Amino acid sequence: MLQLMTMVLLWFLAIGCGLMAGLYFAFSAFVMTSLGRIDQASGVAAMNAINIDIVRSLFMPLFLGTTLASVVLAVVVILNWGHAGTVAALTGALVYVIGMFVITMVFNVPLNDALAAVDPSGPEASALWRRYLDEWTRWNHVRTLASTLASALFIVALTRPELT
Repeated sequence: MLQLMTMVLLWFLAIGCGLMAGLYFAFSAFVMTSLGRIDQASGVAAMNAINIDIVRSLFMPLFLGTTLASVVLAVVVILNWGHAGTVAALTGALVYVIGMFVITMVFNVPLNDALAAVDPSGPEASALWRRYLDEWTRWNHVRTLASTLASALFIVALTRPELT
């Protein structure tokens, strides 16, 4: 039963983290650049609208579900240390929770909150928007890499357990 639960968690996480990586990649690759090219008030308003809609979308169950599943997997792996794939599975879980969830909560969410509190066309918005574009995107790159690496490690744990 424990082996089945581990396999289900690994499959869910391989796919879920891959989906998260794709979303973060889109923001890093072109969404933030595009928002930075339009006028400040429109860019701020668009990002605020995205931030409102994303927490009401299927993103949130996936965001929270993959984080919770990573924590559960880490506990299961630690309690069953030494089985095939444990190093890759635990490393993937830690990379994901720290590199995606913690980074999001410590850096991206506070930046989103600061952006939501500013008048998009007000004088204080200009400096905040430039800082936001730079810092939010930098931390989003970290989330992209962490989600991609975690997905790859979960795939390794599933397909090549003898390597770990």
